[in-house]
Amino acid sequence: MEKKIRLGISACLRGENVRYDGGHKLDRFLTDTLGQYVEYVPVCPEVECGLPVPRESMHLEGNPESPRLVTSKTKQDITERMLSWAKRRVVELEKEGLCGFIFKSDSPSSGMERVRVYDEKGMPIKKGVGMFARIFMEHFPLLPVEEEGRLHDPRLRDNFVERIFALKRWREVLAKKESRGNLVDFHTHHKLFILSHNPKHYQILGKLVAKAKEIPTKELYQKYQAILMEALQLKTTPKKNANVLMHMMGYFKEQLSTGEKQELLEVIENYRQEYIPLIVPITLIQHYVRKYDQPYLKQQVYLNPHPLELQLRNHV
Repeated sequence: MEKKIRLGISACLRGENVRYDGGHKLDRFLTDTLGQYVEYVPVCPEVECGLPVPRESMHLEGNPESPRLVTSKTKQDITERMLSWAKRRVVELEKEGLCGFIFKSDSPSSGMERVRVYDEKGMPIKKGVGMFARIFMEHFPLLPVEEEGRLHDPRLRDNFVERIFALKRWREVLAKKESRGNLVDFHTHHKLFILSHNPKHYQILGKLVAKAKEIPTKELYQKYQAILMEALQLKTTPKKNANVLMHMMGYFKEQLSTGEKQELLEVIENYRQEYIPLIVPITLIQHYVRKYDQPYLKQQVYLNPHPLELQLRNHV
């Protein structure tokens, strides 16, 4: 990869001592593993809006849809201060070229979902969104976002990493001249990748590309990006992937022997039933792609959507 992916991240996840107690929440996968491929733009809402380290802890109160941010003991209301800062900060972040953001889970400023919001009786319900996270997601609705806690789930991790690498490739297309040819080329390489996420969106994007000459280029690019990122939010499953693998197998119907076909069918079925990880049928198909020099499959992003070294398909 020539240029690293730029990702926003809650600063404490990089090991910065910015939490209310003066500590951090260093996440080794983010810094040591994924960190080899990304350049982080750290953000700490509390510190950046002018609060000290250490500081009194805070929580959300009131209506989960529009809660107040209040200090736990002295009951100082920090809401307007945080909202004012967050609205300015997201505008600044437009210049950073971010391909996504990783938030700190359970944080009243940065939690992406299920953040505790306390009612008038002091009882918490897990229906809130951190104040900065909410404003960020509203301002950048197409950007991939995740929490570090959810990234411990192999499928959520694979989905998030697939999305940030896909967005980087799309940004590389945008950096060129906006031509229908460049968009068609991108779509051709990503067809099976999109199919693995959602067959319906695969069909919608296919029809959009087929009508490319009838749509103004700028509008075409905007529509394509919105549908693409919407499709990639939908997670792959063993059933969806097995469908794609069977589709790929069809490209070798003339070359494979009866025994080879049977072996590949068994491997795909074993994957579909989750007895083996996705990397196993993918490796076997890649072997046939190289052996028979299959031109269409050679260019499919689906076979290599992110660096092998991340080992994400070893666990899904």
